[in-house]
Amino acid sequence: MVIARTIEGLQEAKQKFSGSIGFVPTMGALHQGHLSLIQHARRENEHLIVSIFVNPTQFLEGEDLDSYPRKDEADIKICELAKVDILFMPSIDAMYETDELRIGAPAIRGYVLEGEKRPGHFDGMLQVVMKLLNLSGADNAYFGKKDAQQLALITQMVKNYFMDVNIVPCEIVRDERGLALSSRNVYLEGDEKERALCLSASLKKATQMVLAKELDAETIKKAMLEVLKDADQVEYIAIVNREFKALKKVEIGNTIILVAAWVGKPRLIDNLWI
Repeated sequence: MVIARTIEGLQEAKQKFSGSIGFVPTMGALHQGHLSLIQHARRENEHLIVSIFVNPTQFLEGEDLDSYPRKDEADIKICELAKVDILFMPSIDAMYETDELRIGAPAIRGYVLEGEKRPGHFDGMLQVVMKLLNLSGADNAYFGKKDAQQLALITQMVKNYFMDVNIVPCEIVRDERGLALSSRNVYLEGDEKERALCLSASLKKATQMVLAKELDAETIKKAMLEVLKDADQVEYIAIVNREFKALKKVEIGNTIILVAAWVGKPRLIDNLWI
C-alpha cells in the first residue's frame, strides 16, 4: 500500500493503475461502517483509493474540529489489511488555498434538516468531495446511506456538474444492538450508549407502523418522539421523499425517515429508507 501525503504523491502512485478505480473518502477514525465501504469498493474495482482528511470547511464554529477523533496509526493498519492500493492523507495546505473558488449547496435541499441545523456545512462538504473525486480519478465512489442528505447532494453535484464518476450508495452498518456506527460514538459515556439506542428504536417503531399500514407522517412522528424520550434533545424527525421534500404520507419506495438527536456530548443521526 502506498501512503500519499501530497497531491503529487497521489498522482505518481496512480500512474501504475490500469483498470477501474474505486474510491472511499473518509475523515478517519475508521470503524466497521467505513470498512464495509472499503470492502464493497475492493470487490467491484481493480484498484482502490481511500482518503483520510478531516475537512475544516464543513465544521461550523463551535463544532468538534479540533477534538474530532484521529487514529492515524490504526487507520493505516486497517487499510493495509483491507488491501487498499493508495491511502491519501493530505494536509490542509495541500487541499486549500487562501482565496479560492467556492461551491455552494442548493438553495432548498441544502438548507433543510442538516442544512438548517448546520448552515454552511454542506458547502464545505461538497467543496472537498469535488476536490477528492477529481484527484482520485475514480470510476466508482462509495458513500454510506447513514448521511442520507449528504449522499443526495453529492449525487446531485455529480449530475449538475457532469462529473464522470458513479456514486454508489451503501447500506447503514449497525452494532449488535442496532446503533448506527459513527466515529463520534466514541464520545458516548456511561448510560449514554444505552440511551443512544433510542434513535434506532424509533426507526424500528416507524417500520412496525408502516408494516401495519399506518402511513400518516404526523402519526408516525408522534410515536417516534415517544420512543426518543431517552435522548437529551431531539432536533428533528422528518419524513421526506428522495428529493427531501416533506411528505404527509409515507410513499413506499420513495421515503426516507430521518432523526437527529443529542445524547450526551455527541449529536447523532440515523435514518430509514422505505
